[in-house]
Amino acid sequence: MFYLKYRPQTINSLDNSKVKNQLIEILKSKKLPHAYLFVGQKGTGKTSSARIFAKAINCLNNDYGKNSLDKENFEPCNQCENCLSINSSSFNDVIEMDAASNRGIEEIKNLIKETSFAPMSGKYRVFIIDEAHMITNEGFNALLKTLEEPPKTAFFILATTNLEKIPKTIASRCLKINFGKALKKDIIEMLKKIGEKENLNYQDDFYKIIANHSDYSFRDAVKILEEISIQKIKNIEELENYLGIRGKNNFLEIIEKKDIKKTFAWIEEFNQNGGNFKNLIEEMLEELRIQLLIKKGIQIEDEKNINLSFAEITKLIKLLLQAYQQLKSTPIDSLPLEIAIAEFYNEN
Repeated sequence: MFYLKYRPQTINSLDNSKVKNQLIEILKSKKLPHAYLFVGQKGTGKTSSARIFAKAINCLNNDYGKNSLDKENFEPCNQCENCLSINSSSFNDVIEMDAASNRGIEEIKNLIKETSFAPMSGKYRVFIIDEAHMITNEGFNALLKTLEEPPKTAFFILATTNLEKIPKTIASRCLKINFGKALKKDIIEMLKKIGEKENLNYQDDFYKIIANHSDYSFRDAVKILEEISIQKIKNIEELENYLGIRGKNNFLEIIEKKDIKKTFAWIEEFNQNGGNFKNLIEEMLEELRIQLLIKKGIQIEDEKNINLSFAEITKLIKLLLQAYQQLKSTPIDSLPLEIAIAEFYNEN
């Protein structure tokens, strides 16, 4: 799988540019915080970053391994015994726990008990808790004391997609790193690197379409890239057909011309060709959201202004949101979008 094959193994190879810079500054510091809160949506590199951090502070060949005060050489070497063990998930001093299935107080107490043991193979023990927001209130209460007074050899990394469910008492004891959504430019750069290594020979527009359809997730983008390489998809039309977004930009151009006959003919053709209306509406909403920003004077890279007023854009967004909700219960996939477009033209 591409995602596993090309998973970052060093700080500088992280795809998330903002997070990469933050981790560099942290690892260069003379005193490391002992608790971190990695916050961001799925597929943005939280777990990969946590593992790389664990390697960096346990590597035998960088400044951490050599007890240097400089901390300029912080990258894991990926060649020493410790790095190789962490890469293969066999390192005793890196403990990963999925809080979605280990959320109760007993599981947390067992984890806390582990912190009392000295490192067995490395210099530090690193406890990575994924989906940390799933921990019960009792579990958080048990964890709080350890986060306040952690052993000198223990580091905690709590990863979550839902910051609101992390108690403030816990969050206040952690250094928060916001992974946010993956930036499109970072996704495109990552896809190009993989494309070159796999000799895929795709055009830049290919990578842009995948990035637009990735839900701001590095992992989802790589999965799409792997799927289309397996399907041997080579041109833009095939890619858009495969993703169910064929001609999304053309459709908005047709809508702005207010030719109702051509608009409904386009929808019918899209329907007959097996287009995915859920994906289509999602892509249209994202494009219209960008158009709202452009109308307010915000510059968006590689985006052009469409000929709809601010009021028309907001009205179309509201109608498309309604259509999106109606997709769950409609007996005819095209019907919610057709109703939305009809109402949009009637009111404009």
